[in-house]
Amino acid sequence: IVWFQGRFKLILTGRRVMGYDLNFREDSRRITQKQFETPELLDDIAIPDTRTRNADPCTARGCKWPKSGCFVNVPYEISSDFSQTQRKFIIDGLKRFHGLTCIRFVPRTFRHRDYIHFFSGKGCWSYIGRQDGGQKISLQKNGCLYGSTVQHEVLHALGFNHEQVRSDRDKYVWIRYQNIKKGMFEHNFDKKQTNNLGTPYDFTSVMEYDNKAFSKNGKPTIVAKCNPNLKFGHAKQMSVNDIARVNKLYKCCKEKQINMSTCRSESPSHFSCLFFRQSEVHGLKTPTSEAAADQKLHQKTN
Repeated sequence: IVWFQGRFKLILTGRRVMGYDLNFREDSRRITQKQFETPELLDDIAIPDTRTRNADPCTARGCKWPKSGCFVNVPYEISSDFSQTQRKFIIDGLKRFHGLTCIRFVPRTFRHRDYIHFFSGKGCWSYIGRQDGGQKISLQKNGCLYGSTVQHEVLHALGFNHEQVRSDRDKYVWIRYQNIKKGMFEHNFDKKQTNNLGTPYDFTSVMEYDNKAFSKNGKPTIVAKCNPNLKFGHAKQMSVNDIARVNKLYKCCKEKQINMSTCRSESPSHFSCLFFRQSEVHGLKTPTSEAAADQKLHQKTN
């Protein structure tokens, strides 16, 4: 159990993944029992079978979901294990992408070979990018049904990794390895060859770790160079940059034009500026109101 985005999160970790079933066929109507098995994970990321896909799944061909016209339709289904209230919460989380990006989540039919299957597994986790067949997103009923967590795991499925593993992260943060728990945790800070899409490092991204993630002594494991005292990793919703990256990666026809002229990237307050302006620009819920809604649902599910 680790502290992530302001709450405790159950995470299963591992180095190799052998439990993902790539034998899904177009005439399959349901996820097989084997596919319900929890794969070995790297934090909340499930990695496909290394025999058939690149070690970094989102560099493999076909990582992105296909585009049709101006929209990207992503089929999904939700396990019957969730209550109607919980199902509505997940669907509402998906609809937040509709007004901000060209992503459209559509109910899965038998014609859809590739799709996302939401279920209540062990912890909160997802694969990175589109996989072959039915791919799982685990949202454990007791602990994962928060708006930020739904968005976080869905962004993984759309092709995005964690913020602190960006290829250019060393320009923005120090990784304090001496404070990280030894064993199976250091790999969560391994730098990746990411496509940053011309966007800056964003401490308010919903993909950013808590600055004390995997700490063995309560001291920060990630320190912002712009402000060593900055606390981050508690985003309640997608940031402006999260939204911009989706639109850039999928080449959305009409990207939302965001005026960020008053936010200077070299300023220590740049990221806070982005965080609080996004509700004004996109009409999103404020962090306070969304947090209250999340807490209300969490109390119901418990």
